[in-house]
Amino acid sequence: MTRRPGLGIGGGIVIVLFALYFFAPLVSLAVASMWQGGNRYDLSAYGGVVREENFIASFKLSLMLAVETIALTLAVVFPAVFWVNLRAQHLRAFFNVLSVIAFIVPPIVLVSGISGLYRGPEWFVGTPHFLVVGYTVLAIPYTYRTLDNGMRALNLQTLSEAAQSCGAGWGTLIRRIILPNVRGAVLGAVLLILTLALGEFTFANVLLYQTLPVYMSYIASTRANESSALAIMALLFTWLAMYILLNVESRAARKA
Repeated sequence: MTRRPGLGIGGGIVIVLFALYFFAPLVSLAVASMWQGGNRYDLSAYGGVVREENFIASFKLSLMLAVETIALTLAVVFPAVFWVNLRAQHLRAFFNVLSVIAFIVPPIVLVSGISGLYRGPEWFVGTPHFLVVGYTVLAIPYTYRTLDNGMRALNLQTLSEAAQSCGAGWGTLIRRIILPNVRGAVLGAVLLILTLALGEFTFANVLLYQTLPVYMSYIASTRANESSALAIMALLFTWLAMYILLNVESRAARKA
């Protein structure tokens, strides 16, 4: 009977150091959010943030923009990734280069270019919904890579030919066959887009819209305790969203 090798002293030290590296800043941030001077600690900063009307308005705006960005990004990237993997693999290199442009060009340059490109209509450009265009550009690299990895694990050619031989159209093929097999990749892309849209600062700040990151920047310069509390709340919201998406994925996998 062979014994499984344990972590050993070295492995244990690495895990402890990783835990300290990850959790020590979070604990310090949480303590700073509750500190009221001296030896007094309470949760008044959290209550102050929740009661702040500007926080509620900025959070609603960021959440709305995140949902719109998720919808637009998936509507643009998913068909492109599907078609490249199915019928246009010779264009893969081109799309690989195209998908990383947002990494190469700084956000401040992107927002200047997008603002100069779009001059109308006013009902769109003059509203916060215009930020979705910039957020989508920033989200494309993450979404493309995530979906491409998911689809490359499938034999799309065989699946599409089998489905079409049974009389399935393109809509049925994507909805009933492709999506269930790349559900994990889609949910991963959704989480990445959500975190990006909720945390993006440059576009909103330059275009003078008070999203959650802009509001957090303002609070950081005026009220340190509430700024720390707001950072903790934003982190907890992100973790909650990740937990919900993972739970949805696990339940769907069990039903499949």
